[in-house]
Amino acid sequence: MKRLIALLLLSTPALALAQAENGPNGADTAWIMTATALVLFMTLPGLALFYGGLVRSKNVLSVLMQCFTIAGAVSVVWFLFGYSLAFGGNGAWIGDFSKLMLVGVGHDTLNGTIPESLFMMFQMTFAIITPALIVGGFAERMKFSAMLAFSLIWLVVVYAPVTHWVWGGGWLQEMGLYDFAGGTVVHITAGVAALVAAMVLGPRKGFGSSALMPHNMTMTVAGAGMLWVGWFGFNGGSALAADGYASMAILVTHLSAAMGTLTWLTIEWIRYGKPSMLGAATGMVAGLGTITPASGFVGPGGAVVIGLLAGIVCFSATNFLKKVLKIDDSLDVFPVHGVGGMLGTLLAGVFSATTLGVFSGYGFAEGIGSMAGQLKVQAIGVIATLVFTAVATWIILKLLDAVIGLRVSDEEETQGLDLSQHEERGYDL
Repeated sequence: MKRLIALLLLSTPALALAQAENGPNGADTAWIMTATALVLFMTLPGLALFYGGLVRSKNVLSVLMQCFTIAGAVSVVWFLFGYSLAFGGNGAWIGDFSKLMLVGVGHDTLNGTIPESLFMMFQMTFAIITPALIVGGFAERMKFSAMLAFSLIWLVVVYAPVTHWVWGGGWLQEMGLYDFAGGTVVHITAGVAALVAAMVLGPRKGFGSSALMPHNMTMTVAGAGMLWVGWFGFNGGSALAADGYASMAILVTHLSAAMGTLTWLTIEWIRYGKPSMLGAATGMVAGLGTITPASGFVGPGGAVVIGLLAGIVCFSATNFLKKVLKIDDSLDVFPVHGVGGMLGTLLAGVFSATTLGVFSGYGFAEGIGSMAGQLKVQAIGVIATLVFTAVATWIILKLLDAVIGLRVSDEEETQGLDLSQHEERGYDL
């Protein structure tokens, strides 16, 4: 009996190695399944509630409907060919159709240490939340049909190629771009697209007046809390393993969010005499969006500085866009997500350095030996993503406007999109 026990103990490492070689890692798989649920939770109900509370009561249901429908439609398109375009093949610019409708992907097909079906589903949740973020740029004035058509076309024309560039073996990944969880792929693309949409559609009726204030901050704060928690899956899950990188990504994500919150409300307190809940929630999102691309490469000290800078820079960008440029990005998608994504992508090239003392990170990309070299790659990634997204988004919107029209009529906008687009109301008053 003793000999049998000894033999079993001696064989345990070999059995573990065999499992690692022949099947998925149980811990990694369990964590990414959890992270996938958390990221979907960020859109439904997190982002839907966050955005829903920020619009007027006559448009709350329309925002919930847009987020809900995007989740369903994007999921189907991602399964049909979106995933294949993003992660199929070895091209520099776009994938291929080798994974069309997940052909060749079975229950035993792996991507690293996790099932490929799980990897596909995890990436699907990112594909869902990105066009849902853009909703905030044109909220309260775009036709539902135009919104749905735009979201799906944009997913194929913009999101899939940029995803391939950065994560699917494309040219930016080959250059050594640091984007751990979506600074370029999610935040810059969504932010720039929202800005272009806001400019193409023009401002809402009454823009600049108090009539456009949020109708339900309680709903917004509830959604903001869901985003904060869900972001642990967003960034921590991007390690694609249950390891030290995942746990550090969660830690730096939380610290940046906390610092972004405190920074934004402090600026408001100093400038306006009182801190606002809206400011605190917006600062949190700014901190989260800015740390996203850097979350796997920086340490806690760098994360605190990134959160501080996120609060300052995104606050300034928000005021500049609305008060100086007079652009009605309804829910501040570009100044928070777009600017935050750009800032975080660049700062990943700074705080990944190992020579900054308590602010040090975990080193530059392979083949890049200096901060200047990493910053150059980061800047190329930012500029390429910004320009491509802006041009492609503008073309998509102009074509859709010519074919089906983008904006609701003045009468429909005055009535509210809940009734004019869906014949329903968010509140039965």
